[in-house]
Amino acid sequence: MKLTRKKMLESMYQRDAAANGRFLIAVRSTGIFCLPSCPARKPLAGNVTFYATPGEAMNAGFRACRRCRPEHFYRGYDPDLAELEGLLELVRTEPSAFRSVQDLAARSGSGVTRLNQLFRHYLQATPANYMTMLRVRAARALLADMPASEAGFSAGFDSGSAFNENFRRLTGMSPGAYRRLGSKRSFELHLPDDFLPEYPRQMLARDPDSVTERVAGLTLIKAFSNDGRAARLELMPRGNRLRCEMLSREPVDPLLMRAAHEIAVRTLGLASDPLPFRRHVERHPELAPLIAGRPTMRIPQSADAFEGVAWAVIGQQINLRFAYILRHSLIELCGLQAGDGFIAHPDSARVAALDYTDLTRRKFSRQKAAYLIDFARLIASGEFALQGLQALPAIQAEKKLREVRGIGPWSANYIMLRALGFADCVPIGDTGLVTALELYFQLDHRPNAVETHALMQKFAPHRSLATYHLWRSLGDIPGP
Repeated sequence: MKLTRKKMLESMYQRDAAANGRFLIAVRSTGIFCLPSCPARKPLAGNVTFYATPGEAMNAGFRACRRCRPEHFYRGYDPDLAELEGLLELVRTEPSAFRSVQDLAARSGSGVTRLNQLFRHYLQATPANYMTMLRVRAARALLADMPASEAGFSAGFDSGSAFNENFRRLTGMSPGAYRRLGSKRSFELHLPDDFLPEYPRQMLARDPDSVTERVAGLTLIKAFSNDGRAARLELMPRGNRLRCEMLSREPVDPLLMRAAHEIAVRTLGLASDPLPFRRHVERHPELAPLIAGRPTMRIPQSADAFEGVAWAVIGQQINLRFAYILRHSLIELCGLQAGDGFIAHPDSARVAALDYTDLTRRKFSRQKAAYLIDFARLIASGEFALQGLQALPAIQAEKKLREVRGIGPWSANYIMLRALGFADCVPIGDTGLVTALELYFQLDHRPNAVETHALMQKFAPHRSLATYHLWRSLGDIPGP
């Protein structure tokens, strides 16, 4: 499809990585041509000419941008990304060799500032936070077979205290307690002192007819399945602790209880840290009121990545009430019974086994049924590595999502925000976000895509949490 100038300008102002390769931006005032995703300050529309290839731009007298390096992109090579991927591979294979960001900077030959730029741009995280996340993830796997002290050192932590502190911060429990998961039907999570439990509680209570999640007083109940087994997880707050109890006829084992732990951490958003965003907005008087009354709110993640994908596809271009009806139909059709009237959300394999007509008979449009089932089949077959997206640079994760039929910019960014935990996503075109921006910035019109991107840029690199605060400012938040 031929792109209009208006559409190309919108992609330019959105820094739309998916538009890379479709056209180039040449800026007459500077004599430079760039990719649509270039991080440099965007020019005025009147100064822009578009070209199809680097050759056309150079023949017209423009030279390649030294920041986004379009000539490398068109040769299929991104030197910055290649540098970062090489560093990450070293960290994964030799975690004990990199005890600090300075160690990584020394190996790369770049300074810490350069390293921060690479990580922020591609991974939406600081080097320290990303390396800590990788270490904790590695330690969780190692704890199945080795004592806590050995697991921490093998994962790259330079001291037992650093291991314990960071492991507890990201998982809500000590390494020793995590290692004992599966020995009984319950476990406890330590909540941060500033944790606000009402927001995940409100999230799970949004749909009063839900058969998958429910709130009873202060207790959160979530049905889930793992390896063909269904169970219910009760989350009961007790001061700064959360008691998590498995309710199931199934015998417990480490695999099932670790799945329950992962769901609890995701549901509460415990692995995220709201403090950097709070510091960011408090430095800007225009932005600070957004977090009033909820300065430490976290984003509750979907219980697992596929549940987030399913909701994103179901919720496309329909109202919330009808989206709930479709979600109920899917769960009742192929979810697993979890007892006491609860049904666990189906995994990708169970959705992949459906026929389109199974859903069209239940009010799904033919197109929506095809999008959901086809995506589930890609995931279930292993052709699409959904879980692996979390470790990819954000630009690659979005590109892979948008290569799937039915996944556009809104869906890709919503999945990255709610299901994968990326920190700097904006679901451009979201009706609630547009309304919230109009009200918050007291505009006299609804912002279009270009204006939405410009307004949200004020919150970078924390736009995921900013989006969630803006949704919440309406007194309403998106569904499960």
